[in-house]
Amino acid sequence: MTIRLPLLLAFAISLPACKPSAPSSNASAAGKPKVALVMKSLANEFFQTMANGAKKHQAEHAAEYDLIVNGIKNETDLAEQVGLVEQMISQGVQAIVVAPADSKALITVLKRAKDAGVLVINIDNKLDADTLKQAGLAIPFVGPDNRAGAKAVAEVLAKKLNAGDEVAIIEGVTTAFNGQQRRAGFEDAMNAAGMKIVSTQSGQWEMDKANTVASGILAANPNVKALLCANDNMALGAAAAVQAAGKAGQVQIVGFDNIAAIKPLLADGRVLATADQHGDQLAVFGIEAALKILKDKTTPEDQQTPVDVVTK
Repeated sequence: MTIRLPLLLAFAISLPACKPSAPSSNASAAGKPKVALVMKSLANEFFQTMANGAKKHQAEHAAEYDLIVNGIKNETDLAEQVGLVEQMISQGVQAIVVAPADSKALITVLKRAKDAGVLVINIDNKLDADTLKQAGLAIPFVGPDNRAGAKAVAEVLAKKLNAGDEVAIIEGVTTAFNGQQRRAGFEDAMNAAGMKIVSTQSGQWEMDKANTVASGILAANPNVKALLCANDNMALGAAAAVQAAGKAGQVQIVGFDNIAAIKPLLADGRVLATADQHGDQLAVFGIEAALKILKDKTTPEDQQTPVDVVTK
């Protein structure tokens, strides 16, 4: 079952290594922009899906632009992502569509990109507004309302629980804006339903880390009834921890992203719900925004993209 959340449009518009892929053609033709996609961890199925969606879009619009696709090894490899942006500047791309691993750490290098005349579009994880302001930057964000999406997922969970039940949150990287927003959305729904949040810990977006965190939460809180995970990678780790603790069917789990690997768990009830932010289209939304701005010389503006709740 899929539930569509309201959309607000502000304007119309696997990969084994972190090294950039080759441009989609040998050389950009005169007047044909070269767009770089810089993502987070390519070990995460979500970003592999994002990359594949972008490549498919470029193949269908090969006469309109060239594309360079790249990403980092893991969610916290900030220096590598900074280096990738610097490489894209040196390669003379006209636009960078970036899913930053950290909401603040990438702003300095993105300012260098802007100063070099490169259009920057922010996707997936929103850059910190105050840090952008301090740097004198205006970078548009093209992406979903993570707080609303997480709240909607948690509201599905709330219907399965009773007021006063104990729950725990496994959040993403704490300095990532999308992780902060998803945590806030979970909290919104749980507080409104009268649940007791007994623990909030970071799984750093990763399955193994979340498995360890979930195991600790279950051991320390034997009455916990649900684990709210800020992405599906962590939900997979949490589900394994619940199984290992002998609590299958006793502890509900929700996630975020609707990756392919979560679908069997949704089908058999090991995961109750997730949010689909259309990973195969997220980079495409950013690329299309960049192409429109480059073509029409319009002022960059934010754009809110779809997010849906998915259950069994």
